[in-house]
Amino acid sequence: MKDWRHQHRVKWVNHKTRRNNRRPQSTTSFPVIDLFAGPGGLGEGFASALAPDGKPRFRSVVSIEKDDFSHQTLLLRHFFRHFSSGEAPDEYYDFLARRISLNELFASYPDAHADAQQSALKITLGPDSDSTVRRVIRDRLAGAEKWALVGGPPCQAYSLVGRSRMMGKPDFERDERHTLYLEYLRIIVDHRPPVFVMENVKGLLSATIEGKSAINRIVADLSQPGRAIHGAPGDLTYKLYSLSEQDMAEGEVDPRLFIVRAEEHGIPQARHRMFIVGIRGDLPVRPGILKKLDSPTVKDTISSLPSIRSGLSRGKDTYAAWMEEIRSISDMNIRRQLNGARYAGDVASNLSLESLADMRSPQMSASDHYPLRKPNHPVLSSLYDDRLPVLTSHEARGHMASDLRRYLFAATFAQETGQSPKLADFPATLLPNHKNVELGRTGKMFSDRFRVQLADQVSTTITSHISKDGHYFIHYDPAQCRSLTVREAARLQTFPDNYFFAGPRTAQYHQVGNAVPPQLARQIAEIVAEVLAAIKVRQ
Repeated sequence: MKDWRHQHRVKWVNHKTRRNNRRPQSTTSFPVIDLFAGPGGLGEGFASALAPDGKPRFRSVVSIEKDDFSHQTLLLRHFFRHFSSGEAPDEYYDFLARRISLNELFASYPDAHADAQQSALKITLGPDSDSTVRRVIRDRLAGAEKWALVGGPPCQAYSLVGRSRMMGKPDFERDERHTLYLEYLRIIVDHRPPVFVMENVKGLLSATIEGKSAINRIVADLSQPGRAIHGAPGDLTYKLYSLSEQDMAEGEVDPRLFIVRAEEHGIPQARHRMFIVGIRGDLPVRPGILKKLDSPTVKDTISSLPSIRSGLSRGKDTYAAWMEEIRSISDMNIRRQLNGARYAGDVASNLSLESLADMRSPQMSASDHYPLRKPNHPVLSSLYDDRLPVLTSHEARGHMASDLRRYLFAATFAQETGQSPKLADFPATLLPNHKNVELGRTGKMFSDRFRVQLADQVSTTITSHISKDGHYFIHYDPAQCRSLTVREAARLQTFPDNYFFAGPRTAQYHQVGNAVPPQLARQIAEIVAEVLAAIKVRQ
């Protein structure tokens, strides 16, 4: 283990003399503008798409995000990408290992820091920032004719869960998140990109704005921006395409065809999102579609990470106290409460005191050890970094003792049956004291309140809700008895292991859950690059 790290150290002994070594740009490198960038999932994917000469197809010239922690994440990643692939300085890894501060890292490479500050911008898009954003994009594009605009307006107001929580608010339909796409549209009008990619949630298909279909309005506006933006040129039109359906008829758009199912393209997650590709009406090109690729399972994706136990959120959090709490499930006569179900004997046996005493649970609730077990799957192997000295963000959250026992039962149930339990499958003594439990047991509301991420399948959608309580993201291993860590969620989202998420753990979960999977974005970027390469530059 020491040998390869020593080799990398030797490689960087003289790096101080060339500390601002820029990533070499390929002649096929296209500028990309990333709006509502979050922590940079889309931008990371576009930056990782490589031309045949091995150089990046795209360079991030502007990424705009308003959230403070997301912007801090974005800024550091732009700094990281300042350097050629595999050539990030040792000081970056020293920062991850907490040997130096972020300020010390930036001070060591002032040019790289300055470049990152110019491209990763903390701006709230809206009327007050229109002129600033217009000038910044114009200056950073520097007259380029072949470039791409990517991004998606915040999606909470469109999402099915988000709407169910907001329907009681009288100003719901005036929520700015319904109409932030107009800011995206305004930038289209101002800069006339040859191609854009707009991403949003599947729930947009059934969302309404002022009683009318939101997606139909958005599609119409994207096709003819002058419909929504006052003063927009009437000749500016876009043809809209799906990334999933090759035979999509031009001019006749069924919004359902915009859905991309990430699990069909090598992503270890059942994430269904809308991606609309727009190509300017005067350009005689059309995009290809995403290729099918088998996806790794949850176990394939996160099993190489260190095993850790959950924490206890109340009382003394020691291994002995933790074991005592979960072992108390053996006193609940689980077999009788499962009412003779075919799996009752096996589940109850695994939850007996004897079995739990033999269960090898990890003693620590966090680990920064980075195992050198590189996965074989092409998507997963791209996440690995053999220079990484430590693992970041792999810390289990604390749970109430009663939830620990529910997680233990749920993971054991899933291990025996191959499916996550519904509330109706839980023993009565493990049911939460919640007013909607009975509705859940009858299947009328939140019947899957506790959801195990099954080892041999792709995960369910990683959402920002993972920052709340973790009930929907239970680890498949009963011995760990916990919800997923930020790093595990990031793996399922296909963020590289060297990707650092700024802020407290809750903010990190939010960033990961709201992001576009970078490895899906990379595949989209390759399609966009082919479109741009086919465009003939005006003489």
